[in-house]
Amino acid sequence: MTLNEEHIKGLIKLVNQSPFFQLLSMTIEDMGVGFSHLQIELEHKHLSPYLAIQGGVYSALIDAAAYWAVYAELPEQAGLITMDVNVNNLASIKEGTIVATGRRIKVGRSICLADVAVEDTNSRRILSQGTSKLLVTQGLQPITQIAQLAGTSLPPKFL
Repeated sequence: MTLNEEHIKGLIKLVNQSPFFQLLSMTIEDMGVGFSHLQIELEHKHLSPYLAIQGGVYSALIDAAAYWAVYAELPEQAGLITMDVNVNNLASIKEGTIVATGRRIKVGRSICLADVAVEDTNSRRILSQGTSKLLVTQGLQPITQIAQLAGTSLPPKFL
């Protein structure tokens, strides 16, 4: 089966409009088989009282990038639930744009594993790195449910 690019375009638009992504000003820039690229333009709301990025921003970005890195290889009615997220915060940043590159390590019938690197777009230095283990669910929290909750629909995932 071939991944439907129209499904991916519609899904990116739908997810980028979701409450949590809006709250963090996080966007999916691209995704496909085995990868995802997400980004955040840092704003004052992302900073700790020390005026540097709050570590939870890295965690949220890694969790989301891992999820979308494995999504394309799952059956259409499968859902995903994060089981754990391991985060290694390596450097801080106060301003600019950060990007997360998610990479599928394994997509199994019941468990998926992904790795994510978060970089500063200016210096290309790695700010944070993490992995996430995700539980594959059949019929629980599928993407079609997100679309229904938003009052819309998506094209089929596969052609």
